[in-house]
Amino acid sequence: MSKYLLEIGTEELPYRFIPQAIAQLKDGFEKFLKENKVGFEKVEVYATPRRLAVIIGGLETQTSDEIKIIKGPIAKVAYDENGNLTKAGEGFAKKNGLAPEDLYVENDYVHAKIVIKGKSIVELLQENVPVIFAKLQGSHFMRWGYNDQKFSRPIKWIVSLLDKDEVKVKIIDKESSNISRGHRFAQQNVIIGHPDDYVEIMRNCCVIVDQNERKQIIIDKAKEEAAKLGAEPYYTEDLLDEVTFITEYPVPATCEFSEEYLKLPEELVVTVMAVHQRYFALYKDGKLINKFITMTNYIGDEFANIKAGNLRVIKARLDDAVFFFNEDTKKPLEAYVEDLKGVTFQKGMGSVYDKTQRLITLSKDIAKELNVSSQEIERTALLCKADLVTQLVFEFTELQGYIGSDYARVSGEDAKVVDGIKEHYYPLNAESETAKGIEGQIVGIADKLDTICAVFADGKKPTGSSDPLGVRRAALGIIRTVLNNNLSINLSNLIQKDLLLLPVSVETSSEKNALQKIADTVKKNVARIVPDKCLAEINEFFIQRLIILLSDKYSKNVLEACSANKNPMENLADYLERVKVVQKLDSSALLECANRVIRILKSDSKSQVNRDLFKEPSEGMLYKEIQTVDASADYQTYLSQLIAINPAVEKFFEDVLVMDNDEKVKENRLALLTLLKKKYDYLADFSKL
Repeated sequence: MSKYLLEIGTEELPYRFIPQAIAQLKDGFEKFLKENKVGFEKVEVYATPRRLAVIIGGLETQTSDEIKIIKGPIAKVAYDENGNLTKAGEGFAKKNGLAPEDLYVENDYVHAKIVIKGKSIVELLQENVPVIFAKLQGSHFMRWGYNDQKFSRPIKWIVSLLDKDEVKVKIIDKESSNISRGHRFAQQNVIIGHPDDYVEIMRNCCVIVDQNERKQIIIDKAKEEAAKLGAEPYYTEDLLDEVTFITEYPVPATCEFSEEYLKLPEELVVTVMAVHQRYFALYKDGKLINKFITMTNYIGDEFANIKAGNLRVIKARLDDAVFFFNEDTKKPLEAYVEDLKGVTFQKGMGSVYDKTQRLITLSKDIAKELNVSSQEIERTALLCKADLVTQLVFEFTELQGYIGSDYARVSGEDAKVVDGIKEHYYPLNAESETAKGIEGQIVGIADKLDTICAVFADGKKPTGSSDPLGVRRAALGIIRTVLNNNLSINLSNLIQKDLLLLPVSVETSSEKNALQKIADTVKKNVARIVPDKCLAEINEFFIQRLIILLSDKYSKNVLEACSANKNPMENLADYLERVKVVQKLDSSALLECANRVIRILKSDSKSQVNRDLFKEPSEGMLYKEIQTVDASADYQTYLSQLIAINPAVEKFFEDVLVMDNDEKVKENRLALLTLLKKKYDYLADFSKL
């Protein structure tokens, strides 16, 4: 078995493109090898800002010969009456390099067995490496020189080795060799003798080619440097990824800024460092300190200029923040609410001020449903979007909510309102925490639900390639908030209420209901008429998000069975309880009987059960047993009751022909089964299990 190395050296690549390139190269090489039936053990892709490298281990050097059966013309066309090849037959043989004796007839058609000779891996690599590279995709690709082909950045060198031998390839305007380059400030023109030596040779030239190793080095060095100050570094996966892909040889340097800047909102200072400058903020005893770590791509021990340069940059950014903060806080946060009238929420769906008024109404309704005081909740809803028109949020848009929360604190707002403004954006992603306070929970639900309804009402439902205003994330945020805090909220009713509040008119097939008529009369501007199915579409959208969220813990058929019999959006906590119970169901006899009932009943009977029409004792016994199933019991007990009456159901089916010749008896038995089916439906749709 052999090993192949391809290294493509470039000018500095955009860090966002590098993870895409890694995935595309791995997929491209694996697909090429499998399609050409080349045996291999694994494909590894390494990347730094200046190089993309592929190493293929356990590689076969020659593909096997392949026997292929080819089909030619129909026999009576290929041969004349004397059994000699016609022009058509000769043409088929000549085209495929066959002698007449190689041909044979099967099922009235001429066939032939040909042998396709295997290719050497060298030949395959030379043919396919440039093709795989040409298929790489990314944003802002460029041309250079007189080349027509585009790539992210100009190519400076290529290494292509199969074991100890060069495999000559040409990509765009560069031909390969066995010479690589080290770190910009280290050895250049490095000879690679064998792919096995590549990683270590690069390490000796101050290049850590393995991005996973480089990331761990960054973490370890940041912690080590912070420990010298008795501190801990702050970092996110996004920050780690970015620093990983802008360095080849990460070396930490600690810098210090004025303590005056710590008077700014903590999230602001951290964002400036982490998001804007790629620095690691430092915390000591849980508090942010006026020092940070920058991860340099530097070889040497003279850091004075590096530190001075970084301090100049962060000082300028923080000075801007101080100015905006001082200007914004000259008036209370509430004073900015009126300015929201000039900010469009979504075309045709009013301004952010209009959205704020909807949030107040929805939040008040949710608070009433949960039986909690609404004063702080309504105040949170009023102020939650006010910071969008402040100068500081205009400069640092990712800090909306955090800035509003701090401005509310400066304005003397209640602590619950302060936290609620920040937390109403929670959860920020699929894994992050949900709001802790009831203010953030309720206003957050109202905010996200209003956004979802507005998107659907505007006809911009999410598709495979688009997610307008992040409605998928918003739906998951609502579901997680409700489930994590065990909130008993009828989300289906809230969706309907929000559609009435939006500047749309819901089209109905019949006469508009009174509520819709009243809603339409108070709306100043109706942007559009939406079909009445919009409510059902939003509801189904939520259910699908719910099933996706819970599918890691529960079977999909169980999740679907528990959503088919009862709308989960009316009570998510109730739905989850049913799912937990049905997930543990282990009674094939119950499932068999339940599904038999469902198959017999094409539709539920409208008749009442008449005990005088019972012919068999098992009918009366089943009727009596059905009465013992108590819906007031918890779901686990309820399921046990269904299992307990199952022998009576089995006995009924043994003794009774449901479709009796007597129409009254038949209808009475169908009514009895309908009564039983309703007991099953209370828990789940058993036909989906």
